Amino acid sequence: MQSPTCAWCAQAHFVTGDNTTASRCNRERNFRSGALSCDERLLKTWANQVSVPRDEPLSSEHEGDAGAGSSGGASGGSGDSFGCSSGGSFDAIQIAPQHVRMSLRVGEPQQLSVRFALAPNYPIDLYYLMDLSKSMEDDKQKLSTLGNLLALEMCKLTTNFRLGFGSFVDKVLLPYTSTLPADLEHPCDNCTAPYGFHNSLPLTTDIDSFAENVMSAKVSGNLDFPEGGFDAIMQAIVCKQQIGWRSSARRLLVFSTDAGSHYAGDGKLGGVVEPNDGECHLDEKGFYTHSDKLDYPSVSQINQKVKQNSINIIFAVTSEQRSAYDMLSQHIEASSAGTLSSDSSNVVQLVKEQHDAITSFVELKDNSTDFVRIRYHSACLGTGAPEETNRCDGLKIGQRVNFTVTVELVKCPADPAQWESVVEIRPTGLNESLVIHLTKQCQCDCERAGPADLPPVPECNNHGSLRCGLCACDEEHFGALCECSQRDGGGRRGDDRCRLAGDTGDTCQGRGECVCGQCQCFERSNPQEVVTGEFCQCDNFSCDRHEKLLCSGPDHGSCVCGSCECRPSWTGGACQCPAGNATCVAPGDTKPCSGNGLCECGKCVCDEGESGLFVGRYCEDCPTCQGKCNEYRACVECVAFDSGDLQGNCNCSHLLINRTDVVEVSSPEERLCTFSDEANCRYRFIYFYNQLNTPTIRVQETKQCPAAINVLMIVLPLIAAIVAVGLATLLLWKLVTTVHDRREYSKWEAERQTAKWDTGENPLFKQATTTHMNPSYEGK
Repeated sequence: MQSPTCAWCAQAHFVTGDNTTASRCNRERNFRSGALSCDERLLKTWANQVSVPRDEPLSSEHEGDAGAGSSGGASGGSGDSFGCSSGGSFDAIQIAPQHVRMSLRVGEPQQLSVRFALAPNYPIDLYYLMDLSKSMEDDKQKLSTLGNLLALEMCKLTTNFRLGFGSFVDKVLLPYTSTLPADLEHPCDNCTAPYGFHNSLPLTTDIDSFAENVMSAKVSGNLDFPEGGFDAIMQAIVCKQQIGWRSSARRLLVFSTDAGSHYAGDGKLGGVVEPNDGECHLDEKGFYTHSDKLDYPSVSQINQKVKQNSINIIFAVTSEQRSAYDMLSQHIEASSAGTLSSDSSNVVQLVKEQHDAITSFVELKDNSTDFVRIRYHSACLGTGAPEETNRCDGLKIGQRVNFTVTVELVKCPADPAQWESVVEIRPTGLNESLVIHLTKQCQCDCERAGPADLPPVPECNNHGSLRCGLCACDEEHFGALCECSQRDGGGRRGDDRCRLAGDTGDTCQGRGECVCGQCQCFERSNPQEVVTGEFCQCDNFSCDRHEKLLCSGPDHGSCVCGSCECRPSWTGGACQCPAGNATCVAPGDTKPCSGNGLCECGKCVCDEGESGLFVGRYCEDCPTCQGKCNEYRACVECVAFDSGDLQGNCNCSHLLINRTDVVEVSSPEERLCTFSDEANCRYRFIYFYNQLNTPTIRVQETKQCPAAINVLMIVLPLIAAIVAVGLATLLLWKLVTTVHDRREYSKWEAERQTAKWDTGENPLFKQATTTHMNPSYEGK
């Protein structure tokens, strides 16, 4: 029944048209085409079955839906000053179908078409949850003046809108809040006593009450920076009756704060160790009564309650806290975060933007278990090929999105009580769902009645009853037709006679049929393969193999009852190992593995000595060992190069020497040897043992000789270099002296031209001077 397209014939004495026995489990098409005959009433099929008990059209598909939201009538309260309705009943349908019954078998997926569209004028419940610590005092004042504007904007989206208000501070315990008597009464200037959470105003259409409650609410104070916001969120979600959440409405919880929040585990700081129970604990006045008794809830607890109650949380926080609440919204379904201005003046625009963001997409989630796999495909608003996704973005009111939901039963639960289950497919944030009543086809209906519930029939030799067309024998008989007695001379009963002692598995090892307590082994398609033994426990084909040969081939051994029986000269699990140590003794040696290892399965396993690990087929070499290079050197020189000590009389018939262009080591068993001859020419060869254990040598036929040195070509360039350097030095000296002389001459010429005397005069010569005086003349 777990194989697609298969069916079972529960008819007694089921035979084919030529009166030969056939398999009751067969392709359904073989029964339908007449190739196999079976009473239609006794033909059991398990094809997937789907029925849709409820598939009402979407609200957006009705005409005149624009006014559907106003069916509740106007508010009866005198405070209804913004034109929204009182929030009467509104049965919007946004997902179709609503109820499906499925009967599935394992491994056969079943597809289901699901439609979704946001209903026009869908009711909205908005509960404003505000941090009323001292730092939020200006925000509270601003919110009280924006109540009308907030309601007006919401009424543009729907005429069926309700608004509520709640506040929180923190647990009234140290170290969260000061517990001094004076601080408990007045923790700060113009402050009221601290509290955990207070439901000030349940959801209502009276905007005046909202403004009055916000205005009259007083701020309080606490000690640490984080607040008790998680306590308040939990109570605002689970206290559905006290808050006034409607079942057919989009539920918006606006959480406004300028600080972080305590979470699970922080309560231990104040001595609160009992985990949060996720239940409602509000008194008649709307105060949280278990603030000092229960720890803060965890993020996963809040996420679970959000999904159960279809709440959309909008975190309206200051810019300093935005990154933290962005991360928090990633772990809480259908939540988002927005930046609140310092005085909350932008709260109306923020709520409207977040509402638009929430309603602009649809995301389908389900509560399927590990036994059921659900996949989603949709083209969303496009016309292309559907893709695997459970989310579509860019939606507008009334736009329809089609999903193809594939439901597959992966496996059957062990507990029959889980063969019937209910799976819900729910759009996130909405209190609507597609309910699938799933029946898992894990047992044939004709199997459910036990043998004691059915009477014995002649078809079963009056020792059993028919169940699904087969005989269900009583306790004293067994066999296909209950023709066999349960007991034998050895005291074994029924099919136990076809099992080895203590075995509880298949009868006859699963390789034969138990006929009245005796195994009849099945024949193999290969006539050379035979199953034998009292319990079909032996065969001649399941022994170990070596190189794809059973027991390494007939020359090595044969397979007897699942084990290889080797011939005298072979041993091992697959007869792959030679017996004895002959293959581990090197030619000319008497010790296995040269005394440096153990002979295992015809091969040497080398030891590690003081000089390192021995290597080679016979463990004859090591990193510091001489090896046999010197032993083979004379023969190599004689045979390959006609030189050396054995020249003219090689006598190397015990070696197999081959010449090659280049020698390279290609396996760990090969050893490279390098030598130089009298002319300083280097030659190389490799030695190893071939399959016949004959020492084999590969010689590189070309020697590597050093090139001859041309002395003249070295001396002449050296002399030329010396001469060139000498000439260069002389030329440099001449250049330096010439430049120096020219500079001195230029200096002398400049001094000569600036001299103040003629060239023919002596600058030291002074001419004689004559003075005449008349003594008789006295100046008269």
